[in-house]
Amino acid sequence: MIVRCLEGGPRRFTELRAPLRAVTPKVLSETLRAMERDGLLTRRPYDENPPRVEYALTPLGRSLIPLLDAARAWSETHLPHLLAARGNHQHDAS
Repeated sequence: MIVRCLEGGPRRFTELRAPLRAVTPKVLSETLRAMERDGLLTRRPYDENPPRVEYALTPLGRSLIPLLDAARAWSETHLPHLLAARGNHQHDAS
């Protein structure tokens, strides 16, 4: 979800919080740190008052976008089959 949020360019922590409102600030912060450690994004602090930090995808992070697009396309294509299988499974279980 963070990759999708940063797909359009750098964003501040508070700008990431809005679309990711189900994620707690602590978990978002930990995830951003882990993604930075793994080379998927950069963290750029600005010497301003109040302090400002922007997060942006690295080329490695951007390389995930086609994979996410492919997973979304697969899901959209196969959703009717998945729902039918789920319905059959629930019917068989009853």
